[in-house]
Amino acid sequence: MTDTRHALIIANDRYADQGLKKLRAPAQDAAALERVLHDPQIGDFEVEVVHNASADVMRRRIQGFFNDRRRADTLLLHFSCHGLKSESGELYFAASDTEPPLLAATAVPSQFVRGCMSATRAGRSVLFLDCCYGGAFSRGSASVRATGEVNVLESFAKDEPVSGRGWAVITASDSMEYSFEGNELAENSAARPSVFTHAVVEGLETGEADLDADGNVSLDDLYEYVYRHVRDQNPHQTPKKSAELQGELHLAHSRRGRIKIVAIPSPATLQTALASDEVLTRQGAVLELRKRLRHTELSVAEGARRHLEDVARNDIQQIADLASEALSEIRLAPSQDHLDFGLVPRGAPPEKRSVTLYGPPLARHCVAQPHQSWIRVDPTRDGLEIRVETAAEGRLSGDVVLKGVADEAVIHVEAEVAPAPGRDVPEPGQPSPSGGSGGSGGSPRPAPGPADKRDTVIIEPPRVPPQPQRPPPAAAHRPQPRKPSPPSAHQEKKDRPSPIRRAPALAAAALALAVTAVATLVLSLQRTVVALVERGDAGVNGNVEDNLREQGALTPLIVCLITGAAALAVGAFARHDLGARDEHYTKQAVSGTHTLTAVAKGMAIPVLILAVLAGITYLVGSSKW
Repeated sequence: MTDTRHALIIANDRYADQGLKKLRAPAQDAAALERVLHDPQIGDFEVEVVHNASADVMRRRIQGFFNDRRRADTLLLHFSCHGLKSESGELYFAASDTEPPLLAATAVPSQFVRGCMSATRAGRSVLFLDCCYGGAFSRGSASVRATGEVNVLESFAKDEPVSGRGWAVITASDSMEYSFEGNELAENSAARPSVFTHAVVEGLETGEADLDADGNVSLDDLYEYVYRHVRDQNPHQTPKKSAELQGELHLAHSRRGRIKIVAIPSPATLQTALASDEVLTRQGAVLELRKRLRHTELSVAEGARRHLEDVARNDIQQIADLASEALSEIRLAPSQDHLDFGLVPRGAPPEKRSVTLYGPPLARHCVAQPHQSWIRVDPTRDGLEIRVETAAEGRLSGDVVLKGVADEAVIHVEAEVAPAPGRDVPEPGQPSPSGGSGGSGGSPRPAPGPADKRDTVIIEPPRVPPQPQRPPPAAAHRPQPRKPSPPSAHQEKKDRPSPIRRAPALAAAALALAVTAVATLVLSLQRTVVALVERGDAGVNGNVEDNLREQGALTPLIVCLITGAAALAVGAFARHDLGARDEHYTKQAVSGTHTLTAVAKGMAIPVLILAVLAGITYLVGSSKW
């Protein structure tokens, strides 16, 4: 997608006013929608999230979001909050500091949002409203009152945009319908995305919203998919749409067309263990599924993958993280994502480049689709071989899309086809790959599209005779936590290089330094007390400075200052490494690193303050003692 794409997600679930009940869904909505919109293989949006902001902050961020845009920009604004209607009939969006009797001063009016959308120079603007209109009115609350039906779309009249090409509004519900959070409006349920936003995320993430199977999810596709999904889940909730658009708006790439494998379900005993109420039993089942995920028989591995995806979505955080970590092993991992063939003479034999696919067999099983006809792909034992045809001159630029069972990867291919030796110009009438009749300079380039189906290649891992399968161990019923069998050194090297993970070790070092600083400060204070007692016993002839030096109170104080400062520096470096390379760390490593650095910081700062004060006291008072 060539247009610049920006998204602003506003999620408010906590309100100062007691009449506005706490919502469960907005935080989950924001996280799920941000992930799928930001994914370059799906939405490719630049995403900003505003969570539990005041009305003033919301207005500033909304107006700033629509200002200074270009015609090529596509903007998406998503609200997940309470919707309120004033006595005069105007719709407002509740902020964290909204006071229902003072809506004009403490909430964001829909007309303000409409004005920003109408004034923007962006080519297209889309507004998603997942607002709980009926749910805003708590039972027994005197501060929030319903004043008639809320017709949401009437608040966004179909005015012609000032500069853009159009805009659209899609609402989770209209009138006084509830915008359901899950299957009910109970406040004590576990947090999960709302029915509406869950449908949006699922439709984009899976590609199922691509109803016409053209490779893109249009606004109309997404609305039809969300409408059916929401109505199936809750017949009392009806999404609505209003749009003034010229042409078709594509919101995301479609992930449909991934390779599909007929799965062999995991053994019944393993499925029973996954449904157990015992955490350790489910943990043991996940570890067993992880082994099956690496199976050479793809149907067995695919069955394990589907069970692990279900666990990652629905189990508690501890078990879900374990399942997600296992699923990360089967992501597509080509050895190169960019191939530059350089300068190639026209008509020369095609040059070949090999790309290795890492990971277990299920990760290496994929479909390779060249998006330009001059790219050729052949399967090899370890991955694929890519070559370029040199029948025409010009600059070549295209992609090979790899589609596996879990995700996609793109290999970008470039080459420059030069005139053959002894010739300065191409033959008359010979089309160039860039769409002109000559070289690449200034020739119009056709829109990239998929190559013929005959160019699509299935990459399959080498066939290995299946080994006899032993039944799952009895530990599947009462497992003890255990680590999966580590791969051999040869397999580890073959699969994927392991990145260096420094952050947890640095965090542990920071904590050790902080503990050392505390210990040396305590030692220094003990020796100082002894020196003061000796000074008191010496009477008028005593000298506290001499007593301090005799007791060696200054040395541990200096060590305390050094180790305390080092603890803060090492902890800061650990957090920096965590932020710069967060994709290399599991959630457990991230959580552990943050905990260790926070404890180290909490110990080092007060110790440093006390040590500095002690040092200042010594320097100021030494001449008077």
